[in-house]
Amino acid sequence: MKLSAIDIGSNSVRLLVWADGRSLYKKINTTRLGEGLAQSGELSEAAMRRTAEAVALFYEQARAEGAEQVYAFATAAVRRSRNGGEFVARVRRECGLEVRVLAGEEEARIGFLGATEGRDGGIVDVGGASTEITVGVGGEIIYAVSADVGAVKLKDACGEDRAALQKYIDGALSVYGNVPQCRLYAIGGTATSLCALEYEVEPYDPALIDGRILTAGAVLRWADRLLSRPQAERLALKGMDKPRADILGGGALLLGSVLRHIGQESVTVSEKDNLEGFLLAKSRGLL
Repeated sequence: MKLSAIDIGSNSVRLLVWADGRSLYKKINTTRLGEGLAQSGELSEAAMRRTAEAVALFYEQARAEGAEQVYAFATAAVRRSRNGGEFVARVRRECGLEVRVLAGEEEARIGFLGATEGRDGGIVDVGGASTEITVGVGGEIIYAVSADVGAVKLKDACGEDRAALQKYIDGALSVYGNVPQCRLYAIGGTATSLCALEYEVEPYDPALIDGRILTAGAVLRWADRLLSRPQAERLALKGMDKPRADILGGGALLLGSVLRHIGQESVTVSEKDNLEGFLLAKSRGLL
């Protein structure tokens, strides 16, 4: 049976086509739905338009591939905006697809399920507008907290001022409290993009990213390197995800700060994430 899921994030829209429990491929379109949200509290008309169009295109592609069911879910940008319902209605008009807006805890749980497939461990997911940490033991979630900070939100709030970024991050991370120690996986575009830079993976190859280790020190060094360089130099770096180049420095500072805050010196990067987790949860009757 062929299924598909569309993840509507604050930075990008992603498509997964899945058959018989395994991923066939993923596609991404960077639409910046959460752009400007930190200042206005609302999704902009332009961001909603381009994102809804991207969702409709992915829906058509999934159907053309023979997907029997196409699901769509949205995360922090839609969840936290005053006009998120307007965006959901726009997607419905564009292609008839009903978007499920995930609560922060649901977002954390499906990310965990996708990365670990239910094994003991934890995930950190730096998104565009929020950052989730989830830990599970014995098939049960024992910790799941979403912090109100992400790579796009940081760019909107602080630009590339390192001191301002660090102050904003430090203020947001207090929600985590005591995080259980475990083997930690990093999911999402910030982690995979930093991994591509660290290991100079170009062109991007998921097989060369999945399972790689990033240390907190390496992540923070990338933060310093990216934030101190002009955009043209960042774009020229081997392995750079070009649509993410302007937000990756802040995202790296956030990920490195999270790791140091919770006492983790390294993290394993996972290509499996909330897309796989959503379909696994659906197949197991958990959503």
